[in-house]
Amino acid sequence: MSKLALVTGATSGIGRAFAERLAADGHDLVVVGRRRDRLDAFAAAHPEVDVRTVPADLSTDDGIDTVARICATEPLTLLVNNAGVAHYMPLADLPADKARELVSVKVLAPTLTTRAAVAGMCERGHGAVVNVAGMIAFSGPAPHSQMPRRAVYAGALAHLVALSQTLSAELEGTGVRIEVLCPGVVATEFHERQGLDLSAVPRMSADDVVTAALRGLELGEVVCAPGVEDTSLLDAVFAAGLAAFGAQSPGLATRYRTG
Repeated sequence: MSKLALVTGATSGIGRAFAERLAADGHDLVVVGRRRDRLDAFAAAHPEVDVRTVPADLSTDDGIDTVARICATEPLTLLVNNAGVAHYMPLADLPADKARELVSVKVLAPTLTTRAAVAGMCERGHGAVVNVAGMIAFSGPAPHSQMPRRAVYAGALAHLVALSQTLSAELEGTGVRIEVLCPGVVATEFHERQGLDLSAVPRMSADDVVTAALRGLELGEVVCAPGVEDTSLLDAVFAAGLAAFGAQSPGLATRYRTG
């Protein structure tokens, strides 16, 4: 069976590591990124597989629509929604154009490309989607003293977690697998482009992140956290969320009643 994968943000970091690994595993590829020169260089370096290059800016409607059309019309066996921008800063300091870019790239783009891809995957009875988020998705309750605030970024990644978990349940029995990939700090260009020097911080390699993601799919994981050894911690988070969801009632909670 032929294998065709589409990878966004494929010109560096985790996306490039995905593309390299998938090419080595015999996947034909659709590689998406903003930099045409890097896309062309990747294609030239991998003559052993068919590589289609798609220059697209996923912060724009045109870019999202271009990639979504490919997802809807090509027989993808794997979609990797990896493209990202950081814009690490508190909401009050985040310029409107950067907030819009971040939400477009990490919320709107993966939502619409996944929507476009899963219909065909369901018809064919197989396929997988990997949404690249990060452990910052779980950082919301942390106090300011523990870590810097980055509300929109954390919220965008949390969207990918909830989207992936809920979609996985929607697609149960179809043969289509959904995974959200939540690495910690990874040794890539990602932070350097934000002007952050993390050279002194222990970081996971992009290759290890990809190894975890692909093995996680084999294991049937919906949430893949490459750096978390004790998965019972994740199970506890999700069990607590479901317990709170199930504990709601139509009656007003006692703490909100006055007098």
